[in-house]
Amino acid sequence: MTAYPTIKMLIGGEWVESGGEGSMPVINPANEQEVGRAPKASKEQLDAALAAAGEAFPKWAATPAIERFRIIHRAAMLLRERAEGIARVMTLEMGKPHAQALGETTGAADLIEFLAEEAKRQGGRLVPVRSHSLLEQRVTQEPIGPAMLFTPWNFPINLPAKKLAGALSAGCSCVLKPAETTPATAQMLVECFVEAGVPAGAINLVYGDPAMISEYLIASPVTRKVSFTGSTAVGRQLGQLAARDLKRFTAELGGHAPVVIGESADFERTVAACAATKFRNAGQVCVSPTRFLVARSIYDRFVAEFAARTQAIKVGDASVDDSVEMGPLAHAGRVAAMQDLMGSLGGEKGEVVTGGRAMNAPKGFFFEPTVIANPSADSRLMTEEPFGPVAGIVPYDDIEDAVRIANSLRYGLAAYAFTSSLDESHYLGNTLKAGMVAINHFAVGSPETPFGGTGDSGFGSESGVEGYLGYTETKLVTVAKAAP
Repeated sequence: MTAYPTIKMLIGGEWVESGGEGSMPVINPANEQEVGRAPKASKEQLDAALAAAGEAFPKWAATPAIERFRIIHRAAMLLRERAEGIARVMTLEMGKPHAQALGETTGAADLIEFLAEEAKRQGGRLVPVRSHSLLEQRVTQEPIGPAMLFTPWNFPINLPAKKLAGALSAGCSCVLKPAETTPATAQMLVECFVEAGVPAGAINLVYGDPAMISEYLIASPVTRKVSFTGSTAVGRQLGQLAARDLKRFTAELGGHAPVVIGESADFERTVAACAATKFRNAGQVCVSPTRFLVARSIYDRFVAEFAARTQAIKVGDASVDDSVEMGPLAHAGRVAAMQDLMGSLGGEKGEVVTGGRAMNAPKGFFFEPTVIANPSADSRLMTEEPFGPVAGIVPYDDIEDAVRIANSLRYGLAAYAFTSSLDESHYLGNTLKAGMVAINHFAVGSPETPFGGTGDSGFGSESGVEGYLGYTETKLVTVAKAAP
């Protein structure tokens, strides 16, 4: 049985077990058992974390880039060494199958390493002068200041790693507030940074009431940058708070990703990839493929094969069975949301091919992997992000029609397409409106590439060079010749 750690906050370099507002339970969503308790920060504790971040910022920003790199790189090495144990704890907290949890953890180490390297690479640039009276024009990127980092539960180590590594590599101090349901995973990540040598106050870790903490931290005059991953509705609220005092804001919000499947696509490879990716993390993924738009000539065959693969998915408690392929939803509210969504379907709104019900398990928040054929354009499934194990499949007659459907929503995080036609590949890459478009695969997130969306899916990017530059501001220095 995996041992669950004692949950503590990190404030000014000190680990704090007691929360000023009490504590809250951490529940394993696969069996509804309490695995631990997390402290809830008070405003006084938040003030201490803010003060620590403010005091640490000048020193950390002045630390030579090569030294920041060495420290952050050590954190990535420690994370790899501890990946197995961290993955087991992640599964306890949010039900993710072990292989996926382990892959997320080692992938987070890759992210941290890449962003650490950016500290060495981003030296600025010289701009040619236009006048003999000028000696130099130099453009540099300077750390913006203390950053407030807010992350959700569905990727409890990947998302904090992106934000922490980007901020720290750029020279920013930070306060991390992870999801209250997955505190231990974030804590074990932060421990790697601390033990690697990040100085006291440069990282602070707090838990508690999301609304109170986010509003309090964002309003503080110490805060210069806010990075949030979560729902579009909450992102709007936090963006307004940040804008009030002209604070930089990066938001990675909801999605409703279309998948255009052309007549020429490699059928077996495509349907296998679609079924596997759709139900990863029980569909609780912002870039999850959700609206499958299939050429009419292969539509019936695709629906039948997709449904057959869906029915074969092994669902269960991944904390006791490593062969489980799909775990539970995050909490009872997500099961209710799926039931409500299913209540809006049927008849002309869409045919339930397989699934569609909460699973009859003794305990846990399980919902059947579900396939809906031909959901209507105005159905909730086609217009609202389901954020669960539900896939909608609709036919199209020509590629322009597919693009029209794909681009019909204000979401614009990820879009996918499968085709063997070079012409279609270029056309879809150019016309699908999303921050990330993947052709013939689903891998839109890598350490080297930007991750972010457009429209109601937010703005700004993480990972890649953008994940570093997002924590900096641009400075121009021009030098003229001294007067004779």
